[in-house]
Amino acid sequence: MLERAAEATTKRGLTVRTRLHAAEQSLFFTNFYATVIRTVRGMEALVLSLPPTPGQSIVRQPNNELMVSLGSVFRSRGYDTAYIYGGFGYFDNMNYFFEHNGYKVIDRASVPKSDITFGNVWGACDEDLFDWTPKEADASYAKGKSFHHFVMTTSNHRPYTFPDGKIDIPSHTGRHGAVKYTDYAIGELLRKAREKPWFTNTLFVIVADHCASSAGKTTLPVNGYAIPLFIYNPHLIQPRKMSALCSQIDFAPTLLGLLNWSYPSHFYGKDILKMQPTDERAFIADYQKLGYLQKDRLGLLQPVRKKSLYQYDHANENLAPTTADEESLNDTIAYYQTASYLFTHHLDREIEGK
Repeated sequence: MLERAAEATTKRGLTVRTRLHAAEQSLFFTNFYATVIRTVRGMEALVLSLPPTPGQSIVRQPNNELMVSLGSVFRSRGYDTAYIYGGFGYFDNMNYFFEHNGYKVIDRASVPKSDITFGNVWGACDEDLFDWTPKEADASYAKGKSFHHFVMTTSNHRPYTFPDGKIDIPSHTGRHGAVKYTDYAIGELLRKAREKPWFTNTLFVIVADHCASSAGKTTLPVNGYAIPLFIYNPHLIQPRKMSALCSQIDFAPTLLGLLNWSYPSHFYGKDILKMQPTDERAFIADYQKLGYLQKDRLGLLQPVRKKSLYQYDHANENLAPTTADEESLNDTIAYYQTASYLFTHHLDREIEGK
């Protein structure tokens, strides 16, 4: 899984070449939303399948060990699990969170200096990161083990620097060049992976942690949360587009659904591929506002105990206050409140007897 790899120069967050390539050869989710506007919140949603909880992300909170997660499900099936990051994983408590939830951690501090050919304040370049990743896959494959890797890139983050001579845009000239370099690095990873014996049975996921611009003049700029999700393997995946309204918490159940697994969990997400129109919804939030989007209706919670309902015009990206459909507000409260209750009462920990 490649997170942040899709961060944005366009509304959907990818350069044109990647959008077209992925749309043609992948399972492409066209109506997929980030839950919040921070990387650790994206991690939280993708790994734990939970709506945002109050305060800091669970990744940064105390008592976040041994939670039911995508990784715990994979490990229950005998998989190796690893978190692979181009930067220093002590940032935002990422190493602690992943280590204490069963993932092996590989970051900039844990690889030989010879494995870093270019770096900046955020981390090693994406090509280096994507050289580390197949090595971990090779090691698991050599042991006869399947693997799940959560890989997070850094090159398309400020200061937007990357190795010279790789693409036709100079380094340090802005986001567009950095995203194009990440696009190039992903292409190189997939090209090299095709030569590996594990390629035909490996799903590659490309998903963003959040959009590059989630600010706006509206109360909660809905379209600013739209991000891409692609699932790719030409031997396993029939290319098609899915337009169901969904968000990052739905990723884990969807991936596990593709594997046709049954498993116990506390996940709030749903398998997007099995959603009925009445199941479609997305959770979007910022530092203080919690939103629940259903079709053209947005329920919103704000400090202090303020709740409101909006009509969302998808075509014009406008929100207008409405008083209809109180049930949407009750659903909004229920989802966010119960997710918080699960975490604070330690009820979302790994399930015994799996």
